[in-house]
Amino acid sequence: MSKAYLFVGLAAAAIALTGCNQNPLKVKRSACPAVAIPTYTGSVTRFDPPQSRNADAIELTAQITDVQGNCIEGPEFLTTDVTYTVTAQRRKAGGAKQVYLPIFIAMAQGGNVLVSKQVTGVMLEFQDGQLRTQTSGGARADVHRSAVTLPPEVQARITRERKPDEPDALVDPLSDPQVRAAVRASSFEVLVGFQLDDASLAYNVGK
Repeated sequence: MSKAYLFVGLAAAAIALTGCNQNPLKVKRSACPAVAIPTYTGSVTRFDPPQSRNADAIELTAQITDVQGNCIEGPEFLTTDVTYTVTAQRRKAGGAKQVYLPIFIAMAQGGNVLVSKQVTGVMLEFQDGQLRTQTSGGARADVHRSAVTLPPEVQARITRERKPDEPDALVDPLSDPQVRAAVRASSFEVLVGFQLDDASLAYNVGK
């Protein structure tokens, strides 16, 4: 198996809100970016000939699986180590073959704003007569703590201790549009997926 690792360094951050296990009325959020595979980018199909889209022309299919993120909180940075597995199947057993598949690592803000994107890849190794193979890859995303802090007034509203008999005790502070916008702007995701051309993406959408 081979491994490919990429470093993604960004002065951006996910939500950092304090919480107290003894007070269920406090909102808790993770300081680390979530890790996800964007829709339609978790698989790739290669055809021979490339322009065909017939089932009997499928040469290779591959999937990204087992995506995991491990967050390490340092004094200055929040470091997320992302690992994933790529599994692949070819239609016909043949001789030993190497297949390179490009993979992107991206950082998104608020669920819809692309902050950074880099393309790396993995090399699949099919042994002689082997139909299936797999390899692993990874990425690292560094997030500066200075970008984690929400505005003081928003932080105070979210983490304020509330007593059960207060009128707004059961009101979610995130129901306030201003608070929700501030939290959304401070939310980040590390995204992993195959770098697809237009034809491959259209095929995935249409499946």
